[in-house]
Amino acid sequence: MSGGLLNRRQVLVTGAAVLAGARFARAHNGTVHVTIEKLAFQPAEIEVKAGEMIEWTNKDPFAHTATVKGGWEVVIPPGKVATHVASPDDTVDYYCRFHPNMKGRIKIAS
Repeated sequence: MSGGLLNRRQVLVTGAAVLAGARFARAHNGTVHVTIEKLAFQPAEIEVKAGEMIEWTNKDPFAHTATVKGGWEVVIPPGKVATHVASPDDTVDYYCRFHPNMKGRIKIAS
């Protein structure tokens, strides 16, 4: 039984190390997914190519926004999904207008 636990621990440690090494979210089928849960954007930093879609899924019971100061804003109702197509000049910091402590960053990959 201890051999099984050791193997399970090795798998868990390896998985955690892989996840910790991933700084930016990667696009899957041209869409980068951001989850909003417990007043936080997860992941907080994403990297996309111009033309790819960013999709926010709001799991909180209240509305949020993805707001770029002096730029665009996406409203994400509770329990819903909202999207934005990244443009070449979208390397930006963003926040939730309703909850300004919620912050994220979008980086456009070259």
